[in-house]
Amino acid sequence: MTPEAHPPPATAASGSGGPDDGTSPDLLLVEPDQELAAKALARFEGAGIRTHVCHDGAEALLQAGALHPRAVLLGAPLPVVDAARVTELIARLHPVPVLVGAGSEGAAEATAAVAAGAIAFVARPYRIEEIAPLLRAGRGEGDSSAAPLKVGDIELDPAGFHVYVRGRSLQLPVREFLLLRYFMERPNKLISRAELTQALWGTNAPESNTLTVHVRRVRTKLREEGESCCTIDAIRGMGYRLECGTGCLPDTAATA
Repeated sequence: MTPEAHPPPATAASGSGGPDDGTSPDLLLVEPDQELAAKALARFEGAGIRTHVCHDGAEALLQAGALHPRAVLLGAPLPVVDAARVTELIARLHPVPVLVGAGSEGAAEATAAVAAGAIAFVARPYRIEEIAPLLRAGRGEGDSSAAPLKVGDIELDPAGFHVYVRGRSLQLPVREFLLLRYFMERPNKLISRAELTQALWGTNAPESNTLTVHVRRVRTKLREEGESCCTIDAIRGMGYRLECGTGCLPDTAATA
C-alpha cells in the first residue's frame, strides 16, 4: 500500500489548521521511497504520532505551510529541493524542529541539513524508539523535557541537540546524546542496566554488549574530547552512575 492509499488522520487533513489548534499533524514525513514511507507511517501512527507523508522537497515546503506540522522528518537524498535547502526555508518560513534521516547514500546531504539547522541526524530506515524522544524534546510539550541541563562542567540542550563541555561543543550521535541526557537527568544516582536499556531501546534485552559500547563511547568523549571532570562509573553487577569530580564548578554540580 502506498502512502497515498493510506489517508492521513482526519485532524491532519485540514489545511486550515494552525500550530496550536489541535488539528496539525505531529509529524510531516518527507520520504522519497514510497515503500519505506508506508512502513514508517504505520509505525509512527501505531505509536500515536499523527503523521502526514509527502515525497519531495518542494511538496514538503507546501505541506509545511498548509498543515503547520509540529515537526518535520526529511529523508535524504531528497529530490527536487534538497534537505539542507528545505531545512533553511522551513526555519525561515515555518519554524518547527526538523530532523533528517539518511543511510550511507544520503549522509553528506543530511550533514548539510544539520549544519543548516536540523536538530538531529537519524538512521534511515527509521526507528521509532530513536525518533520519538527527539520529537518530544524538540517540541518541549509543556514539561521539563526540553529544559537545558547542567551537571558539573557539562551542558546539554535537548531542544537544540547540543552538548558543551567547558564551553566546547561535543558531537554525539543520537543514541549517545539520549544516553548522556538520561544520566544528566539523574546525576550521582545508580541506574541499572535494565532501566537504561528499557528507556533507550524499549527492551530489557538488546544485544549483549550494546549498552556497554555506548556507555564507553560517551565516557571516552567526555574525557578525551571534552576534558570533563565528570565520568560515567560502572558499578559491577548493578549498573552505572554519572559522577563529577572535585575539579567541577561547585555551583553547577550542586544545582544539577
